[in-house]
Amino acid sequence: MHEVTAGASGKVASWLELSAGALAANVTTLRKLSADAGGPRALGAVLKGNAYGHGLTQMLPLVHPLVDVLYFITPGDALTVRALEQARGLPRKQVLVIGAMDAEEAVALARAGVEVVVADGSWENIVAELRRAKLEHPLRAHVHVDTGLGREGFTPGQIAGGELDFLREASDVLRVVGALSHFANTEDVTEQTYAETQVDVFEGGLMALRASLPVQEPLQRHMAASAATLVLPRARYDAQRVGISLYGLWPSTETRLSARLVLGRVPELRPVLSWRCPSQVVKWLPAGSYVGYGCTYRCPEATRVAVLPVGYFDGYPRLLSGKAHVLVNGRRCPVLGRVMMNHIIVDVTRATHDERPLTATLIGKDSDEHLHVENLADWAQTINYELATRLGAHLRRVVVP
Repeated sequence: MHEVTAGASGKVASWLELSAGALAANVTTLRKLSADAGGPRALGAVLKGNAYGHGLTQMLPLVHPLVDVLYFITPGDALTVRALEQARGLPRKQVLVIGAMDAEEAVALARAGVEVVVADGSWENIVAELRRAKLEHPLRAHVHVDTGLGREGFTPGQIAGGELDFLREASDVLRVVGALSHFANTEDVTEQTYAETQVDVFEGGLMALRASLPVQEPLQRHMAASAATLVLPRARYDAQRVGISLYGLWPSTETRLSARLVLGRVPELRPVLSWRCPSQVVKWLPAGSYVGYGCTYRCPEATRVAVLPVGYFDGYPRLLSGKAHVLVNGRRCPVLGRVMMNHIIVDVTRATHDERPLTATLIGKDSDEHLHVENLADWAQTINYELATRLGAHLRRVVVP
């Protein structure tokens, strides 16, 4: 039985539970992969998308002592790390912003000792602002090599053709310390043919980079996100940027199958997140009653229902209408009718014997039953990444053992 909770307004509200133990177990599993492949290598945590929907504020203190590098998309999120370290007297971790930024943000990151990614020609203009800022130390930068995703970065041909020549003249304010790339097709396949080609292109990019620039120290090379970390040992390089797997979710079914083929086993990943919701009301509906907007469901018999104060505003997709289940007292209870903005209605006839308040599990374990993020994603015709990252930032997040 789970405790019924209330939001800041005093009204019942759903909440997310974040397991610190599951997170630590996942880090151990991912580190062992590197050790088995002749590590050690740096293990980095990707905390973009509000920590994949888990909550940056809650996850950052848990993740910080467990990993070697912290990766962010936005400069503002990266700067929260330095604030946390200062407030708690923590050692400074390597922090890298892998997204775009303007000149003012670049200066702020340089002063905070946060590293950046040079991925397009806009950095030529940022260099001037870095000089005007009279920095105590150069901004540490990683060059993004486009190996076939077609998003950020410079191709090896562009590097060899001089598009990064401005970095040679900017070494007083912008020091190249790393190189990275990103895979296009590691998760949707069990054959990593295209990924292997991308690794070859990355190697060519590294050669062009070393020939073009006066690199003052060994480059930190990183290319593997979660899927490649699990199934493509060649791509692990010096650091790994793990996101979805850190939170105990598999990148895809194909990745899980590939792991069995490549590793001879399926590593255990423990989901960090559970989502629970108290009932707003539990009541009987007579046979023939319609449920929800559009009258899309009609009770074939007298039905005990629970009205749950959660809906698509909170990140529970409308596509779950009439498809999903929740768990109540260890039993699966179907969602009846349409998912509404702030409510769903579920059939609890066989899960409870009275109309007392109850708690439903939307994601997570209840007795011997378990609903995974992947279950909801399948019902909603999407992927676990999207479903997790769209969980409402307003939802209360509670750290549990």
